[in-house]
Amino acid sequence: MKITMYTDGSSRGNPGPGGWGVVIITDNRSQMTDTTHADDEVIELGGREDMTTNNRMELLGTIEGLKHVNGKWSLVTSGEGEAVREELHPTPHKLHVVEICTDSQYVKKGMTEWIDGWIKKGWKTSTKSDVLNKDLWEALLHEEKRLKSSGVTITWTYVRGHNGDPGNERADTIATECADNASHLQLYRGSRSEYPYL
Repeated sequence: MKITMYTDGSSRGNPGPGGWGVVIITDNRSQMTDTTHADDEVIELGGREDMTTNNRMELLGTIEGLKHVNGKWSLVTSGEGEAVREELHPTPHKLHVVEICTDSQYVKKGMTEWIDGWIKKGWKTSTKSDVLNKDLWEALLHEEKRLKSSGVTITWTYVRGHNGDPGNERADTIATECADNASHLQLYRGSRSEYPYL
């Protein structure tokens, strides 16, 4: 099984009120067929902070998305605080790949090009200044390692923002509306075949 995860972040004022959005899409298609499996689902996630930056929201969206995935079941959820996670939708399909689609080069390059160097230099940049958002980079790295340790391959894909990609457009809408604290926002959770945004 593969999960495709679209993540995005938004900040009004940068810094200012911010939001993040995630669209998680499961794909249980076999190699022999290209049809959507009946078990395929979509879950949207979103959240906000009162004072933050765009980059922090980009990172936090990716972290929160990965927290909802593990290698044994399709998706997991957790309660408040230290509550034990429980399975949302147990499935016989083992997760093999998570593709993270982001329109943030900061997130993609950070995880694929920069982070190893930062760690070797004690979380310093090439100009010897402190790496910004270290707390979130460490949290994101932890989630990536957690999944990799259970045999899941993580891939990072850059998608150009506001370029017509339905998953990216929806993640952007969720992030923006969360930043605006929109009361009308409805997050989808259900069958992929009935999802209105793909």
